[in-house]
Amino acid sequence: MKILFTGANGFLGKNVIPLLRKKGFQVKTFGTSNADYVFDITNTIVPFEEKFDIIFHAAGKAHSIPQNKDEEQLFYAVNFEGTKKLCNALEKNLPQYFVFISTVAVYGKYFGENIDENTVLDGDTPYAKSKILAERFLTEWCKKKNIKLFILRPSLIAGPNPPGNLRDMINAVKSGRYMNIAGGKARKSIFWIEDFAELTSNFIGKNGGVYNVCDNNNPSFKEISDRIAKVLNKKSPTSIPYFIAKLLAKIGDMFGNKAPINSLRLKKITDSLTFSNEKIRRELNFNPSNVMDKFQL
Repeated sequence: MKILFTGANGFLGKNVIPLLRKKGFQVKTFGTSNADYVFDITNTIVPFEEKFDIIFHAAGKAHSIPQNKDEEQLFYAVNFEGTKKLCNALEKNLPQYFVFISTVAVYGKYFGENIDENTVLDGDTPYAKSKILAERFLTEWCKKKNIKLFILRPSLIAGPNPPGNLRDMINAVKSGRYMNIAGGKARKSIFWIEDFAELTSNFIGKNGGVYNVCDNNNPSFKEISDRIAKVLNKKSPTSIPYFIAKLLAKIGDMFGNKAPINSLRLKKITDSLTFSNEKIRRELNFNPSNVMDKFQL
């Protein structure tokens, strides 16, 4: 089957495309450079003359906090308007399947356990809102065009050279600056990036759906940081008592988002945030990898 993979030069593309090709998929790439189709997704995309069986839409903006209105608008331009432009370019030759990489941020939850796909979408950041708009647009467009839509909401994604919070954690462990708080007991859902290739094979013959994407184990901050330290051949990070962290957070509250820690960030670190993967395991017969077993840098 032929796949068009958007965001080909990003974290997902670099890790997943080679595995899809090993599985026998014909993959054409879409990106801002070094791709079969070179386009800026925020601009008009020339209609595709080539027909694809599967669209794997991983292009998107994430991993940054907007500092002004222009930066906020860029999330919508890429994640929402860019998705619409992509679909307009596909109108001439419609695919059979459309895979959209969304995010668990759409739920707007900073803590909670076993959150499932029926949870109300309360995400209030530009990132979350733009993904919610894209999900809603794709749901209507794919229904109208009789395309099978798979909306994937990944949690923290692990793999070689990860972006975002996991990259920051790795760098902090590497430099010896990382410390767990109150033993690092809070648990977080996580997903091994190579499993996206496994999942793609499971879509064939299925009717689509909305799925949380994470492993079965929800490791703790301590387990994650210890694993990173082991791979880096570093000592396991130390832990500071909660009352010290709380005092630092109170001080940080006076400086807002510029502080390395404040009360909200402390709560995110010390409260668990986990998601249910029961639906994807049941409906797609998918058994995700144990990230702590496969973790590498």
